[in-house]
Amino acid sequence: MQSELFQWLLDSDPTLRWQVERDLLNTPQATWLQTKSEMLEYGFARQLLDVQDEDGQWAGGSYFPKEFDFKGPEAAPGAGQPWTATTWSLNALREWGVEASVLGDTASRLALNSRWDYDGSPYWNGEVDCCINGYTLANGAWLGADVEGIAQWFIDHQLEDGGWNCDWVDGAKRSSVNSTLNALRGILYHETKVGGSPELKTARERGEEYLLRRRLMFKENDGELIAPWITELTYPFRWRYTILNALDYFRISALHEKKNPDARLVDVINSLKEMREPDGTWIQQTKLKGRVWFEVDSEVGEPSKWLTFYALRAIAWWQDASSTSL
Repeated sequence: MQSELFQWLLDSDPTLRWQVERDLLNTPQATWLQTKSEMLEYGFARQLLDVQDEDGQWAGGSYFPKEFDFKGPEAAPGAGQPWTATTWSLNALREWGVEASVLGDTASRLALNSRWDYDGSPYWNGEVDCCINGYTLANGAWLGADVEGIAQWFIDHQLEDGGWNCDWVDGAKRSSVNSTLNALRGILYHETKVGGSPELKTARERGEEYLLRRRLMFKENDGELIAPWITELTYPFRWRYTILNALDYFRISALHEKKNPDARLVDVINSLKEMREPDGTWIQQTKLKGRVWFEVDSEVGEPSKWLTFYALRAIAWWQDASSTSL
């Protein structure tokens, strides 16, 4: 069954296939690098690069498309949001592994032409939203933009319990798992690319501890599940906190620090194993609503290649590290 599962994963877009080859199959570097290069010839990455605007943006806007009607049906509660604008497009390309050099002078074009929907401030200055600033910190570090102001912003806006909350502008004093995870992803990516600072690393470690105290799943006060939706797996991850999204972050962090997995991840690992189907796959359990350039994964209720890849990689990392430490 394992060989059939891997063949199923390999029968995919090069944005996924090169990562399967590298992280699950341990193929020679020349093999997965060749597959990675194919992203620029066809498939999801090529399609997304081809719809970039002349001014460096996507869909004419920073976080929302230029023509988005904030009072129209698309902005109604439950309608989702468009995933076509600049920030979401950059996130996808970066997460798929596209090299920054492919985007040329995108960073400088965005500095000149892109402004935030919230207050019209320049793109690389960031915003007031923790999640948006996390994405922008990572994308700026990737593309070579000056985002040190955003790095300092995270130090200045960390809450007393160790995390972050996008609703801080409305007076929120307790952290949010969604906001904290998106902040951590941006901070860690920035650290891996440009080195960060001791102060920012301390902030990251405090944010990680905020999630680890909850074992990534449970409320700290009563041990109940944080929310039912954290176990509803979905790809693309977008902004949403799920146990797989969080586990993937802690895998990256541990590898960066050259540390073994934290023992408090065991509940998430076990829950993820229990969600595996008899055929070895994981199911797309929900999808975040909203306009997209094109679909990149399965429909709800169907086996998901992306979720299966992420889950297999995380479990393999856990098992390998556990066997090594024995």
